[in-house]
Amino acid sequence: MQLVTEFWMDFSKLPMAVQLSLAVLFGLIVGSFLNVVIIRLPVMMGRAERQYVWQSHPSSAEKALPDDLQGRYGLSKPSSQCPKCHASVRWWMNIPVLSFVLLRAQCAGCKTAISWQYPIVESLAAAAAFCAVWVYGATVTALAVTVLLWALLTLTVIDLRTYLLPDVIVLPLMWLGLLVNSAGLLTTLSSAVWGAAVGYLSLWSIYHLFKLLTGKEGMGYGDFKLLAALGAWLGISMILPI
Repeated sequence: MQLVTEFWMDFSKLPMAVQLSLAVLFGLIVGSFLNVVIIRLPVMMGRAERQYVWQSHPSSAEKALPDDLQGRYGLSKPSSQCPKCHASVRWWMNIPVLSFVLLRAQCAGCKTAISWQYPIVESLAAAAAFCAVWVYGATVTALAVTVLLWALLTLTVIDLRTYLLPDVIVLPLMWLGLLVNSAGLLTTLSSAVWGAAVGYLSLWSIYHLFKLLTGKEGMGYGDFKLLAALGAWLGISMILPI
């Protein structure tokens, strides 16, 4: 902790132009990691669900694990590769934004098009870090806001791709918001707690009212939790504007 504190103090003494440049550089690197989370986390969730179903089946002990569930699959393993030709992605192909430009948006081997998602997410992650430092300076608040923006960026793209809002991101985000505001960084702790409660219950009520009237589900539970997380970060006064 002392090492982090000393680093942050040294960082805050740098000229603003240097702070912003380093924020952008770090944002690009984190954006590259966020792309990994966006692509792999839904797959990991699907594998875990299928494995649970397989293990719960009475006859599963007599059968070998299905091929699509064998081997380790996580954020670090297996190594990145082209989904079509399975060529490994070399380090120089993984430089945020720059590699996309140098490769002309296509695989170096089979020339399959590379999704624009990669440079867009990396650029937005860098922009989030830039804006946070620009508005709040080299402060703990800037760091907290940057983490919030990165999490929302990740959730947005996962939601667009899969219509999922993973609990593994949303729930820690809510608790982190309460912890951040226990120090009053963005709002009071009381406002944060009420924001989380009202955020969840408001959409929960709309969900059940819609289901009562139509017999259909109008939204997923992830929406309740996300609004609760935003309430925990921004306070009860922001629930209605959101």
